[in-house]
Amino acid sequence: MKTIGIIGGSGLYELELDNRSEDTVTTPFGPPSDSLVSGELESGGEKVRLVFLPRHGRGHRLLPHEINYRANICAMKQAGVSRLVSVSAVGSLKEDIRPGDLVTPDQFIDLTKRRESSFFGNGISGHVAMADPVCGVLAEALHKTAEAIHPRTHKGGTYVCMEGPQFSTRAESFIYRGWGASVIGMTNMPEAKLAREAGLCYATLALATDYDCWHATEEAVSIASVLAVMQNNITTARQIVRALGATLAEARSCQCAQAPWNAVVSTKEVASADAQHLLAFLQREA
Repeated sequence: MKTIGIIGGSGLYELELDNRSEDTVTTPFGPPSDSLVSGELESGGEKVRLVFLPRHGRGHRLLPHEINYRANICAMKQAGVSRLVSVSAVGSLKEDIRPGDLVTPDQFIDLTKRRESSFFGNGISGHVAMADPVCGVLAEALHKTAEAIHPRTHKGGTYVCMEGPQFSTRAESFIYRGWGASVIGMTNMPEAKLAREAGLCYATLALATDYDCWHATEEAVSIASVLAVMQNNITTARQIVRALGATLAEARSCQCAQAPWNAVVSTKEVASADAQHLLAFLQREA
């Protein structure tokens, strides 16, 4: 049975699944944002296993910089996830990406400052390639599925990940637009980097809720406006997640699983026992 991990952003705290189970898990990096919810759903006439984690915790108790991203990714891999879809609320930086639209970005700009962004260190050195930060196969399947359900889905584009928790200043918003970025959010980094280090396929379903604060005729983003648009977007996101499994092959055809194998610089002779144990976990096929 295919296994897909779903990390839910603002507004997406639950998924309805058959044969549902909930597990409180631990990782070497501490606890993830919440319990992992596992279950099955039917997609295209076949059963697909989903593992769901609300990124901010149920009740939305965690700010973006308080999320234990390493524990979240580690917990997903421990649960047997090999393909991971991040569902995230974003602000639009382009006129044609309207509130209510969906985006499947293929690039990131990381402006975060206070987050642990690597599994490597403490005795083992590794540098994964991030030129193409999402899995092309998974992103293509996600886009096709989303577009069939919600025609205003934009393929590709750059996601600026800011530190938060405050929204952008107007000056910052104009800078990001000048970079040619498509959307802005607070949570997909270092999530994408850690997924790559763990050998997981990663793609983002970005739900546009506002125009940040650059638009001349639209109000600047507020949490009230974000939540209002999210209510409609979340229903669509659930439909996309339900349909995605049918579009994916049983076995992965990409090179994502090889990323942690190709990253390591340290020799095993100089790595501590704990570092070698971590490396074995990262290089294990999910």
